[in-house]
Amino acid sequence: MTTAATPTTSAAVRAFDASLNEDLDALRRDGLFRPLRVLESAQGPQVDIGGRALISLSSNNYLGLNTHPRLIEAAEQAAAEWGAGTGAVRTIAGTQTLHQELERRLAAFKHTEAALTFGSGYTVNVGVLGSMLEQGDCVVSDKLNHASIIDGIRLTKADRILYEHVDVDDADRALKEARAKGYRRVLLVSDGVFSMDGDIAPLAQLVECAERYEAAVMVDDAHATGVLGSNGRGTTDHFGLHGRVALNIGTLSKAVGVVGGYVCATQAVRDHLIHKARPFLFSSSHPPAVVAACIAAVDVLESEPQLIEQLWENTRHFKEGLRSLGFDIGRSETPITPVMCGEATIAMHLSDLLLERGVFAQGIGFPTVPRGQARVRTIVTATHTTAQLDRALDAFDDAGRKLGLTPPPSAA
Repeated sequence: MTTAATPTTSAAVRAFDASLNEDLDALRRDGLFRPLRVLESAQGPQVDIGGRALISLSSNNYLGLNTHPRLIEAAEQAAAEWGAGTGAVRTIAGTQTLHQELERRLAAFKHTEAALTFGSGYTVNVGVLGSMLEQGDCVVSDKLNHASIIDGIRLTKADRILYEHVDVDDADRALKEARAKGYRRVLLVSDGVFSMDGDIAPLAQLVECAERYEAAVMVDDAHATGVLGSNGRGTTDHFGLHGRVALNIGTLSKAVGVVGGYVCATQAVRDHLIHKARPFLFSSSHPPAVVAACIAAVDVLESEPQLIEQLWENTRHFKEGLRSLGFDIGRSETPITPVMCGEATIAMHLSDLLLERGVFAQGIGFPTVPRGQARVRTIVTATHTTAQLDRALDAFDDAGRKLGLTPPPSAA
């Protein structure tokens, strides 16, 4: 078998690459250049990387549903019956009864009138914000909202007012300012659970504020669905706010264990998005296997609440262990538990030391988090064993002391 020769690159291509390498060199100097870690196994509490079995604390696979037998069986049957793909965007010929059924199930699960699915959590935020807000509207946004929310806001012609992170008084100030300017639509947007700090938005107070100023509320429950609320229904359910949150956003790629995004809302919202949301209009629909697996995941959430109970039991055990070792875990209230390091170089060094000790936990630095707030971000899952978590804590203990992140053991 012959191998095609690599073509000689032109001067223009070489110059373009040279400019990119300048940017990459800056990342290297700041300790932010990281290779992709390639998994040689299914995502799970333990993964294979470089021929080694490692305890994984880097996945958003909260409940381990990606390998749940019911999801795998549903995906296999759907592929056999419906084919590998749908062949078109939803508005042309890419909507199947499976898509309709998933959206019916999601709406019922979230206690809303209707639902619409998108290709990913990122595209649902970009699509919803980009189509719902226009010139003459205003979005009021938490300063630490997810990048997909920030990008969605950037795509609108609406004005924007930011408020300090989870600061209800400052949100009230922003809403009052927006209403005083006479905007047609005012939308307050917040993550339900913040993906880097693991804290929960004060959604009940935010909704009360918004209602005082006749503003709608959008909550992104990417990290709350499957984690908070009855059977994992999210922060709207957790705070008892059904019917008071206009746009319930989430992903199908974290606790649900598959891939995609959704918005649960009124039928008017669904109809509007079908005609206006560009990521929906110009992206092919989910393959049947994906849709069927998501339907099966909703079944599991409704019938196996013990998975969520185990997730929280594991979370409490791991958090208590990190605290007892002397680590700073910030303001986390959920399975997202950052180990605060300060500088990016320290976070990346900690991640590397953990990898040497059999734990896969990624360092996070700027621009994902502010400068000076780098951390190793960990997430435990329902499928971790206590023995695995204890081995991970031992690795953190050893690595943390080497870096001076925790105090040395007291003398006997």
